[in-house]
Amino acid sequence: MRKSRLSLFKSTSMLISVVGIIMIIATIIVVAYVGYSIVSTGITNEISSGTQYDELAELKATYDNLSVKFDSIKSTYYAGGPDNVKVYNDAKLELTRANSAIENVQSALDAGKPSNEVDSRIDFAKEKLKTASQAYNDL
Repeated sequence: MRKSRLSLFKSTSMLISVVGIIMIIATIIVVAYVGYSIVSTGITNEISSGTQYDELAELKATYDNLSVKFDSIKSTYYAGGPDNVKVYNDAKLELTRANSAIENVQSALDAGKPSNEVDSRIDFAKEKLKTASQAYNDL
């Protein structure tokens, strides 16, 4: 009887040791996976924000060019009378809205907003710039 108890103790002890080792290995795998996910997400976000900063620079350059065009014809419309001034100011308002959308993109990037939100703001800013450009062409 004593021999069987000893044998049972040994097998139980061995089973507990094996289960413990399996649990340690499983914990290491889970921690490694979580660490890998965090690192890869950080790298992906940095890459996305890099291209988003490039798009922001392109938006700002387009805005600056359009702003120069508006400023170059300002005196012509202001010399033409109140109706011409109203037409010019309405078109210039579209340019101001585009600038606001661009600043919105800048603030989203500075605040570290998610990539998809920044992309939607970039698309909105592009749309507003297109509208401002069309307003300039209609002048």
